[in-house]
Amino acid sequence: MSNNIAIEFKHVTKRYKLYKNEKERFRAVFFKNIKPKTKVAINDVSFKINKGESVALFGKNGAGKSTLLKMITGVLYPTEGNIKINGRVSALLELTAGFDPDFTGRENIYFRGQLMGIDEKEIRRLEQQIIDFADIGEYIDQPVRRYSSGMKARLGFAINANVDPEILIVDEALSVGDKAFRRKCNLKIKEVLATGKVTFLFVTHSTNVAKNFCDRGIVMKQGCMLFDGEIQEAAAFYEETLEEELKKIGPAVNGKGKGNGRKGR
Repeated sequence: MSNNIAIEFKHVTKRYKLYKNEKERFRAVFFKNIKPKTKVAINDVSFKINKGESVALFGKNGAGKSTLLKMITGVLYPTEGNIKINGRVSALLELTAGFDPDFTGRENIYFRGQLMGIDEKEIRRLEQQIIDFADIGEYIDQPVRRYSSGMKARLGFAINANVDPEILIVDEALSVGDKAFRRKCNLKIKEVLATGKVTFLFVTHSTNVAKNFCDRGIVMKQGCMLFDGEIQEAAAFYEETLEEELKKIGPAVNGKGKGNGRKGR
C-alpha cells in the first residue's frame, strides 16, 4: 500500500445473513439445514482515497453507505475483498453512542480517547480544548446518564473533532445541536481540512453541503458504486439519479399517471 493512500478498497463485498428471528439464528448454529437469506450490502466495490483528499459519499438509504463506513472503522469486516486503512480514524457517526453512562463527561473523554488508541498524556493535552468546544458547563463533571441527547452529541463531536485525526469521517453529524453550535462545527471541520493533512470522508444527502467541503464524490446505489469523480460532476450525477427515480414513482404516487416530481433537465 502506497504511503500516500489513506483508504483502499479492493473488490470488497459484504453479505449479511438474514434469519426470520433470533430463535432461527440460534438453531442455525447447530443445524446446517437451516439456510438464511442473503443480503448483499456492498457489491464488488473498489476505490482509493489519497491522504489529504476530501470525498463526499452520496446515496439514498439502503445504498450501502453505513456498511461501508463500518468497514472503514473496523466495526465490520468484508465477506470478500481487502480493505487497507493508513492512519488514525475519527468517525463522527453516532455521536451519542460509545459513552459509559455512569462516567462523567470528563471521564468519558479519557474513555473514548483510549478506545481510539490515544495515550493518556495526549488526552490530557487535549482535555480542556474538548471541554471548551463542547460548552456544556458544569455538566462536564456530571454522569452522562443525566445528559440530554443534545449534550451527548455536543461532547461526542467535541471529542472526535479535536483528537487530531488523520482520517475524519462525518455522517451528517454537522446537523447536531442548535444553529450556533452547527456553525461552530462547520468552522471546526473547515479548520481541520485547511491543514491539508486530514483525509475527509463526508456522507450526506445534501449535494450543496458536500460542495462546501469536498473536491471529489462517490455515488452509491444498492451496494454498488455508480460514479467516482470531481465533486461537481458527482453531485450532478447523484441529482440526476434522484430525478429519474422521482419520474418512475410519480405515476404510482398519484395513481392516475400524473407524477408530481420535479421536471428533468
